[in-house]
Amino acid sequence: MLTEEILCKQFGVSKTVYNYVMKIEEEIKEKFHQIEKIREYNQYKVINAMQEHRLDYTNFYWNTGYGYDDVGREKVEKIYASVFNTEDALVRPSIASGTHALYLTLSGILQHGDELISISGRPYDTMLTVLGEEGNEPGNLKEAGIIYKEVPLYNNDIDWESAIKEITLKTKLLMIQRSTGYSFRPALTIPKIKNAIEKIRQVYPDIYIMVDNCYGEFINELEPSDVGADLVVGSLIKNPGGGIALSGGYIAGKKVLIDRIANRLTAPGVGKEVGLTFGTTRNTLQGLFFAPHIVSEALKGALLFGGVYKSLGFEITPTLDEERSDTIQAIKFNNKDMVIKMCEAVQAAAPVDGHVSPVPWEMPGYTNKVIMAAGAFVSGSSIELSADAPMREPYVVYIQGGLFYDHVKLGVMLSLEKMMEFEEIKSKIHL
Repeated sequence: MLTEEILCKQFGVSKTVYNYVMKIEEEIKEKFHQIEKIREYNQYKVINAMQEHRLDYTNFYWNTGYGYDDVGREKVEKIYASVFNTEDALVRPSIASGTHALYLTLSGILQHGDELISISGRPYDTMLTVLGEEGNEPGNLKEAGIIYKEVPLYNNDIDWESAIKEITLKTKLLMIQRSTGYSFRPALTIPKIKNAIEKIRQVYPDIYIMVDNCYGEFINELEPSDVGADLVVGSLIKNPGGGIALSGGYIAGKKVLIDRIANRLTAPGVGKEVGLTFGTTRNTLQGLFFAPHIVSEALKGALLFGGVYKSLGFEITPTLDEERSDTIQAIKFNNKDMVIKMCEAVQAAAPVDGHVSPVPWEMPGYTNKVIMAAGAFVSGSSIELSADAPMREPYVVYIQGGLFYDHVKLGVMLSLEKMMEFEEIKSKIHL
């Protein structure tokens, strides 16, 4: 009763909305058990990696200048390599975003005349600028003479047969985007990624395969690098940063590839041996320690959002019974105003900037205006509760993150209060 009282009195949640959400929560709670089992496995995996590499308090110290002999930086990268079951890793605060990590990876490996194929269909909007498929930003991969092709998904799965047919003598790397991006489909599951890699390797055993792992870390017991991917790439202000990493990205994979990418990050011959951590080592590692638990909280919140809006008749992906492979819950509204109301509600639930209202704007790297709700302690941290949507039909909102399930529940309730302004929603909630 105390919880109901504070939600209703302090946040303006009506008893009707409160009761409706609690009813849906009761219906989906049995699905939380599997999430908790995966969380437990991944938590022990992270602890084991830290102990294996003898993490100690002195590793949190840092130096200046070139960053020579930064033992903490080296320890972070060894721990990441163990967690992702790879030969080596590059984990740096100077990697500004997931897109930056992907660009760094591709530009470090590919040379003029090499061919890159996306075998998971059209990639995320910002990657289209990187590839030179949209816009004409200097430094894009097309400008560097890199050939790009893509193979569409077939029935929400990798069409490995078509991918094999597209490979030529120039093809050097295949790219898989695990998460949904701004498409309306379930994320690619580990079994689907594993199957595609195995089929392709039977014909082309030496071709490089990279997985954009953003939003996918710690969702399952296995990562793409456990099932044959040469490289996995992601952002520290998403899942693996646990909500407290201040910035950064990671690339984990084969040592020969990490060496090339490190040379691109710094300079040939310098590679991983330099690079100041600016005192971020403690946050990076503590965030990794938190990550399995935080991801499980976000997944429970995604289930609640999905359950509530499915009950109101909206199409959602993934559905409640589909295997999840990222933290994103997409809801199709077919209504621009509903998308805006949803983002306003998520912003209103935020502990930071909860008093402001998000508006659609022309974000760098996007072709459509985008509305983003993100009242986060770390700016842009999408493992914290956030919602965003490109302002284009069919008007789908993408909800992700949530450091604590309770916070996500508040976001769900405030979103329903906003949606009560639409008569068709109000009548369903009052049934």
